[in-house]
Parts: sequence; C-alpha cells; structure tokens
Amino acid sequence: MLTSFVRTLLIYAFLLAILRLMGKKQLGELQPFELAITLVAADLACIPMSDTQVPIVYGLVPIFTLFLIEVAITLALKKTMFLRRAINGKPVIVITPDGIDGDALAKLEMTVGDLNEALRSKDVFSPTNVRWAIVETNGDLSVITDDSAPSPRDIPFTLICDGKHMDDNLVKSEIDRSAVNDILQANSLKVKDALLLSVSPGGEYYLQPRHGKRVIGSVL
Repeated sequence: MLTSFVRTLLIYAFLLAILRLMGKKQLGELQPFELAITLVAADLACIPMSDTQVPIVYGLVPIFTLFLIEVAITLALKKTMFLRRAINGKPVIVITPDGIDGDALAKLEMTVGDLNEALRSKDVFSPTNVRWAIVETNGDLSVITDDSAPSPRDIPFTLICDGKHMDDNLVKSEIDRSAVNDILQANSLKVKDALLLSVSPGGEYYLQPRHGKRVIGSVL
C-alpha cells in the first residue's frame, strides 16, 4: 500500500512538472497536437500507478519522450508557416455580415445547434446581432457583435506574425513586400526580428519587435 502511495506521488509530481513546462494553457486552449500529447501522457501515468509490478521508469520515460516531442513540434511550428497550418489548421469564419456560412459549418462538421451552443457560451443568445464569428484553431469561438464590431476601415491586416510573412494577407491588403521591407529597414529589423506587423486599410502600421518597444507609424 505504501509503495503504491509513494509511486503515485512521484508520477503525479513528474507529470505535473512536465505539463507546467509545456505552458500555462487551459485545456480548452490546447492545439490538437498538444491535447493529444496531454491525453496520452495522462494515460501512460496510470499504468505504473495502478500496477506496482511495472517499473516506475516505464511510465516516466515515455512521458518525458512525449514532452520532447511537444517541444520539437512547437519549435517546428515557429519556423514553418506551412507546417503550422497543416497541424493546427486555420481559423474559419462561420458568421459574416451576410449571415451564417453553411459551407464553413460543413467543413468543420458543425451543426447550427453546435454554433448556437458556442454562441451562448459567449453570452450571445441569437446570431441576429453577430457581425463576425470565427472558430479558432483550438476550437474556441471568437464573436464580434454589432455593438462591438469595428468599422471595416479599422480592421488591420497581419502582415508578419512570429517572424514569418503572411502572404495571404499581403495580397488582401494590397501592400507589396517591398513596403513591408521598407518598414523593417526603417526600424533596423529583419523579418525574423518582428514579432508582429499589422497594417490598417488607412496605412497605419503597428510593429512589435521581438525585443524592444512597439513602433506605430504610417506606410505612406
């Protein structure tokens, strides 16, 4: 009995330490690969807890291996935008000013009932006054109502995120890469040094270096 008690404490402490190293996200904020790793790690921890005949290291080593896998995937996602989209997916707009996008719901395998339930979790009880609703890559729903919706003229385009160009947004914003490079050069930065660069339709940009203070200016 005492052996089981001690083994459980050790495995729990080890698992807790690993999850803390993975970050402070809540369960609902995990990306799919993070959720899978968390569930598998929890399952592996149960084996040496319940069976004292299994050496405790048989539980600790696989859990630590999963942690290394999580670190490797996270680093890879920071380096490659294609891999980030392949593993995490892209946010999907399910409600626009024109109403509910049925094709987007079908793509996500969501029903209108699922959408209404998600809206209610955001204290929105009808899509009537919803201007935009976006299903994020972690499954959470972001909602902008008519009262809080910004003017289309004020919605910025993210041109650089985590040191990577967002080519889709470059096309939508009608800003060429040379203008982005001019902004970076004016602030003595390279693309990899920019944590975030967003530009509003009016030409105002917000630049947050990876290290240092934000910079606000105009493209024109």
